[in-house]
Amino acid sequence: MTDVMLIYLFPETLPKGVKTLKLPCEVAVKSVVPAIRALLARELTENYGMKQGDAADLLGITQTAVSKYIHRVRGSVLSIGGEKEVKTLIMKTAASLADGNFERPFLALQICTTCSIVRKKRLMCRLCKRTDPALDIEQCKLCFLSACDHRFRQQVPLKEKR
Repeated sequence: MTDVMLIYLFPETLPKGVKTLKLPCEVAVKSVVPAIRALLARELTENYGMKQGDAADLLGITQTAVSKYIHRVRGSVLSIGGEKEVKTLIMKTAASLADGNFERPFLALQICTTCSIVRKKRLMCRLCKRTDPALDIEQCKLCFLSACDHRFRQQVPLKEKR
């Protein structure tokens, strides 16, 4: 329910008369997650010498997807690899994957953490703006503050509907 409530928490970011807005997670799943997977696929194949099929198995995707990530057919809508925090986390994640020192939830958590960094650094704002041209990205706080973040809960208490 929290995700749906986020739409209404910052009404100043919505254009007049607009009642809904594409959630940041919807934008992220189409752009940020593929960019993260592309960085991981390239790191595993280029720096760890893995075959595409082996990298695919570790990432839980197909060999074809890895090929498309490596050749920048997929995952190139958003460039995040130059961001120091992102690069560090990608390298750490790839090292753990390559060493076999991980469980499936680890990969999910690392992808989510990387996505959170991208969002908090406002690296996907232009994509949100492209999705909704009327969105005021200078005032938008949806990515900067997340429902999981304790600062968010302090600033915007979420009340249960009775």
